[in-house]
Amino acid sequence: MIFVILKSRYNIFCNSNFKRNLYPIFFFICFFLKSCASHPVINPHLPEPGITKRGYAISVENVAPFLWYRVGISEKSEFGFRLGLPIYGSGLDYSRVLYKKNNKWDMLNLSMSVNPNYNMDATYYKFKTKKTETDFLKSRWIGLRMMSIQKGIVGHTSNRFGLLFGFQRNPKWGMEIGYFHDPTAIPFTEIFNTKWDPLSEDNFDRFSNKPVTDKDSGFPSEFSRITGFSLSIFFDLDASKKK
Repeated sequence: MIFVILKSRYNIFCNSNFKRNLYPIFFFICFFLKSCASHPVINPHLPEPGITKRGYAISVENVAPFLWYRVGISEKSEFGFRLGLPIYGSGLDYSRVLYKKNNKWDMLNLSMSVNPNYNMDATYYKFKTKKTETDFLKSRWIGLRMMSIQKGIVGHTSNRFGLLFGFQRNPKWGMEIGYFHDPTAIPFTEIFNTKWDPLSEDNFDRFSNKPVTDKDSGFPSEFSRITGFSLSIFFDLDASKKK
């Protein structure tokens, strides 16, 4: 409904060239409003006892930006908290450094998130940093994530796994992207097949009880490919105050 209203208004007031340029924005808004899982904003640097970080994040996994707050418990552990709309983006997580050598370290993160497809994650990260001329440590990381939705929109369980990649090149913002797949819902070979139909004659016996959309709300179910996609840009509110 929101998309229809916005599109009708913009057809009236905009010329054809302008409309053509705005179509990707409307597509992004629709996708943004229909994603139904969420994940923590990770600290791209080593935890420090008593040191806090705070900011906000924009994500395709949430209907609106959410606030995040992290506090160092020790040199190896950190606690995180996220606050979003009542059922989107809020959650808790805990990080623990498992191995460190020079500018590289491995870390385990455990999290839970509140959303229509309530999920819990366990992620193994590998970080690497590089000092810049301003002494800021640029960071990049890769992660292996196990994601579990115990009871999704259509009342079933979905267990997913996959990879994520992230980077932070300046103190003000960073980015992370990943995809986590449920092989029992969609075969690996059909991930990029937009015409794949779980209710087709060939797939009905195996996948008919795993709908990719909730028929009541129209939201992606725990079995949808969209639910496994993650893309977020996070911002540090204290960055401008730091030397």
